[in-house]
Amino acid sequence: MATRDVVFPPGRQALYERYRYSPAVRSDGFLFVSGQVGSREDGSPEPDLEKQVRLAFDNLNAILKAAGATLDDVVDVTYFIVDLEKNFEKIWRIVPEYWGNAPYPTATAIGVTWLTGFQFEIKVTVKLPASR
Repeated sequence: MATRDVVFPPGRQALYERYRYSPAVRSDGFLFVSGQVGSREDGSPEPDLEKQVRLAFDNLNAILKAAGATLDDVVDVTYFIVDLEKNFEKIWRIVPEYWGNAPYPTATAIGVTWLTGFQFEIKVTVKLPASR
């Protein structure tokens, strides 16, 4: 088995070690990013939904930056939303702020019942440019 090329954002390695997963793994020109939530530095959930969504994107951007990528390099995104029917419109007002202009990545929104205290999670796949 090949060694995983793990990407850690600055200052959060202990959080990932505590929960035993990699925030992102580079493989064959792609970056696979684990689901990012709106967690504070200590890993606790941001209670306000809109702030939680923005913090999830901030946490995602920290991983992308550590890998030499940006949101423009994202090719696929999956959103996990607790109580999708209730929260979708609130979240969808915020999401476009981060994707800029078309063309957008492919996207899937999945309603879930539990995210360990969070209401929103974002998971992406990135195509890394050859120069990175």
